[in-house]
Amino acid sequence: MVKGLLDVYFRDNTLVKQQLDSYNKFVTVGMQDVVNRTTKITTNVEGFELRLGKVRLEPPRFYEVKGGYRSIMPSEARLRNLTYASPVFLEIVPIFNSMERPVYSDVFIGELPVMVKSKLCSLHQLSKDDLITAGEDPNDPGGYFIVNGSEKVLVSVEDLVPNRLMVTDENGSTVAKIFSTRQGFRARCVIERNHEGVLTVEFPSTPAPLPFIQVMRVLGIERNADILDAFGKNELAKNDILLNIEMEESKNREEAIELLSKRLSPGQPQEYRLTRLENLIDSYMLPHVGTDKADRKRKAEFLIRMANRAVLVANKKIQQDDKDHYANKRVKLAGDLMQELFNYALQFLIKDMVYQVSRADARGRRLQVHTLVRQDAMADRIRYAMATGNWIAGQTGISQLLDRTSYLATLSHLRRVVSPLSKKHPHFKARDLHGTHWGKLCPNETPEGPSCSLVKNLSLMAEVSTGVSEDELLALLKNFGVKDDR
Repeated sequence: MVKGLLDVYFRDNTLVKQQLDSYNKFVTVGMQDVVNRTTKITTNVEGFELRLGKVRLEPPRFYEVKGGYRSIMPSEARLRNLTYASPVFLEIVPIFNSMERPVYSDVFIGELPVMVKSKLCSLHQLSKDDLITAGEDPNDPGGYFIVNGSEKVLVSVEDLVPNRLMVTDENGSTVAKIFSTRQGFRARCVIERNHEGVLTVEFPSTPAPLPFIQVMRVLGIERNADILDAFGKNELAKNDILLNIEMEESKNREEAIELLSKRLSPGQPQEYRLTRLENLIDSYMLPHVGTDKADRKRKAEFLIRMANRAVLVANKKIQQDDKDHYANKRVKLAGDLMQELFNYALQFLIKDMVYQVSRADARGRRLQVHTLVRQDAMADRIRYAMATGNWIAGQTGISQLLDRTSYLATLSHLRRVVSPLSKKHPHFKARDLHGTHWGKLCPNETPEGPSCSLVKNLSLMAEVSTGVSEDELLALLKNFGVKDDR
C-alpha cells in the first residue's frame, strides 16, 4: 500500500521539485521584480537618465574563439570546465531632457548560471533516451548548477519569518522584535522593556537604545494624553507609559527632534542632523510599513502595538512566542537565494553604469547605452558567489560542491536545510527536536558534532511552497470586504 502511494507520488514529483519550482519562479517572475524596483537611473550628467524595462533570458550558450556563440549542454560544461549559463538581456532606454530615445531595445548585461533540469536548461522535459544521447544520467534529478565545470548546489537556508512580530523574554528583559523586510532590505526593529518598565526602541544605524516616548513624539504623537489613549484599555501598559513620560527629557516634538538628532549625529550641523534623522526614520525604521513621510503615523501605531505585547508578556498575561515553532520559520530555496544575489549584482551594475556615464561625459564621448554597460560587472559577482559560497550579508557556505559519493548522498545534499546560527554556541533549544518538525524535517538525518541539528534534511515527501504574491492576497481580501487599517 505504502509502496504504491510512493510510486504514484514520485511519478509526477521529484525529490528536488521545490528547488526547480523556486528557480523557475525566479527566472519567470523574480528577476523582473528586482528590475522593477529601480525603474529609472539618475546620472551625474544633467538632463541624462536611463530607464530600465523588461529583462529577457536566452537558452544556455558559450562563446567559442572561432565560431562565435553556440548552444551548450551540461555534459560539455562539465568536461570542458565551463559555466553552464544563459545570457541576460535588459531593456535600457536613454532619456535626454525627459525625451526617450530608444536605440537598442535589449542590452547584454551578463550571464546567469542555469539550474540543471529547470525551464531554462537544454535538458528540460527530455525523454530517457534523449538524455542518454545527450550524455546525461536519466536518473539524475537536477536541481544544481555547473560553475567552472564543478557541480554546485545552493543549500536551503532556514530563517525566522520576516514581517512578523515576536515577543520573548531575554536576559531579564522582555523583547518585542520584528525583522522588517521590504524589497530585499531587512531591518531588525526592537522594543525592549526592562524589569522596571522602561521602554526603549532600537533599529539599524542608530546608537544605544532610544527612549520610547521620544521616538513617539518624533513620529508625530507628541501629547502625553494621546500616547496614553493609544494603548486603549491596557492599564498595565499605561502604568509603564506614565513612568516613561516622567523619565523623558523632551516636552514636545521640537525638543524630541533636537535631542534625538544630536544623539544620532553628535557634533554635526543642524541641517545635516535633521536630514539624517528623517532618512533613518523613513528608511530604516519598520520599512515594511512604508518608507514615506506619510507612513510615520502608521509606524508609531505599530511601535505601540509592539510595546503593548511586550508589557502583556512581561506581566504573564499572554505567553511569549516560540522561536523554534516551524510556523515562525521560513526556508529560503535556490530561487530566493538567487534573487538576493541578482539584486546585489544589479545594484552594482547600476552604480558602475552611473560611473561610466560620468567618465564618458568628462572625456567628451557620445553617451550610448551599449558602451556604458560592462558585462563583467554583474556576471563576475554572481560567478564569484556561486564558486566560493560567500553570499551577501556575510553568509558563507551557501553554494557547496555537490556530494557525489553515492546517489543517496546526492539526493540528501539537494534536500538539505541549514540554520544561520553559529555552530560554536550551544543553542540548546534550536538544536532540540520540535513537535512542528513532524512531516517536514527528518529527525534522524543530521550530522554529529558542532553541526548537530543545525544542519537538517527535508522529510521524504515534504515539499516547500514557493509563496504567492502579496498583491494577489490583498486583492482577494479586498474582495471579501476586509478593510486596510494599516
